[in-house]
Amino acid sequence: MVRSALPRPERCKAAMVLGLSALAITLAASGGRGGLATAAPASQAVGSPSHVGEAVSPSTPEQLALVEHLRSKGAVFYGAWWCPHCFHQKNLFGTEAGRRLPYVECDKDEAGRQRCLAAKVRAYPSWYLGGERREGVQSLEELKLWSGFSSSPAAKTP
Repeated sequence: MVRSALPRPERCKAAMVLGLSALAITLAASGGRGGLATAAPASQAVGSPSHVGEAVSPSTPEQLALVEHLRSKGAVFYGAWWCPHCFHQKNLFGTEAGRRLPYVECDKDEAGRQRCLAAKVRAYPSWYLGGERREGVQSLEELKLWSGFSSSPAAKTP
């Protein structure tokens, strides 16, 4: 992750503004046609306003087991639909497990914003488990260690 002088919650907002500015410049340069004819809309690239985008690869049995373990432990993943780091976090789990993440959307509606304010979310993504907070993208290994997940013998390679 690149360090920035901006406060953490502002980093994703700055990335979104820069991305939208680049898109506007490209559209203006092409007269609204041409080079972008095959590009997906920005909302599809990082997810719709209702959730972080879909992961791009199938989940492994271990990713599925980890997400179920995190759910059973009461872990919560807070993020925003427009945050590229949140999309990256979800993508680490693959498609099926990504859909099962204990995710709270912080910027879709007032109820989500209030829930994230109550949890004192300061950065996206944020994870909460057992009264402890982890900010920023967490690797699967970090989440395994933090949550006490142990791989099943079938999931381990010899």
